[in-house]
Order: sequence, then C-alpha cells, then structure tokens
Amino acid sequence: MKIWTSEHVFDHPWETVTTAAMRKYPNPMNPSVVGVDVLDRHVDSSGKLHSHRLLSTEWGIPSIVKSLIGTCRTKTYVQEHSVVDPVKKTMELKSSNISFTNLVSVDERLVYKPHPHEPDKTVLTQEAIISVKGVSLSSYLEGLMANTISSNANKGREALEWVINRLNAEIEEFAASARGTMRNSMAAAAFVEK
Repeated sequence: MKIWTSEHVFDHPWETVTTAAMRKYPNPMNPSVVGVDVLDRHVDSSGKLHSHRLLSTEWGIPSIVKSLIGTCRTKTYVQEHSVVDPVKKTMELKSSNISFTNLVSVDERLVYKPHPHEPDKTVLTQEAIISVKGVSLSSYLEGLMANTISSNANKGREALEWVINRLNAEIEEFAASARGTMRNSMAAAAFVEK
C-alpha cells in the first residue's frame, strides 16, 4: 500500500472553487475522462448537497500491462461521492475505482475549505491510497501509480483554473448582455416618451 498526499492553495474564494470542481469535466487537461453521469444528487435536511457520480475514463494502456492483466479493455470507471456543506464551507469528495478492483484499488479523498487566514483563498487537501494486489513488484507499481496521481493532480488543479476562467467569462458575458438589454429598454422607453 502506498499513500500519497498533497495540499494546494487556490487564489479564489471557496464558492468559486467548489462550483468549478462540480463542473470540472470535460476539460482539455484531463482528456482521459470521457463521461460523467450523475447517479444521484440531493440536499439533505441540514442543507448539505450530496452527489454520486460515475466517471468513465479511457486510458491508453501499454500492451505489456494488457497482457499482465489479461484484457484489452481500456475504458475504466470511477465512482465519486461528494458532500458540499455551504454552512461550514467544506466540500469533501471521495472517489474509488470500480474497474480492475481485483488488481488495483485507488481510494482518493479531496477536501476544499476556505483558507484559515485569507478568506478569498481556498485550501485543497488531497490523499490517495493505492494498493496493487496479486502481482509481483506491487510496491514498485504502487510507486509508479503514486507518481501518476501526482502528475494528474497537477493537471486537475490546472483544469479547475481553466473552469474558473470559463465561469468568469460566462459571468462577464451575461453581465454585458444584461447591460445591453437594459440600454435597449431605456432607449425604447425614451423614444416612446418623445
């Protein structure tokens, strides 16, 4: 078993980062995620948003790995459970693979919270537990997977920044559209008065 951890600070408020996290896929930084299906989403009696999603991923698996695991299938699935608490301002996301679980398990936990000293920033804490089963050199393979998770985490943070930029552009476009509509309405009203 190998444990990987990381902490990152986003220069954006918690509300912005968690909104982006819920809209993270698809994005150009993580092209391996080819589908996201919402299996369940509800708000509980205390106001927490619970989501259960299925992520479909397409990985280019080297032929030697395909021969080791005895398959040519490259599509894998990950289940993701998240809880957003708007009162405490926390978002906890847990994910685990549901493909090839007889060979490998990856359990990941992400927690988004406002920075304790700078409220306009958000702290992301990540942890992944990797276990490779029934294969010689499992410790070596777990280390390789931890390196891959680290690289993917960097891409994931880049993806969140990309989504945040898109969200900000959408807001600006909406505001510009609303300003234009208001000007047109005011101009029409002024014309009618004359």
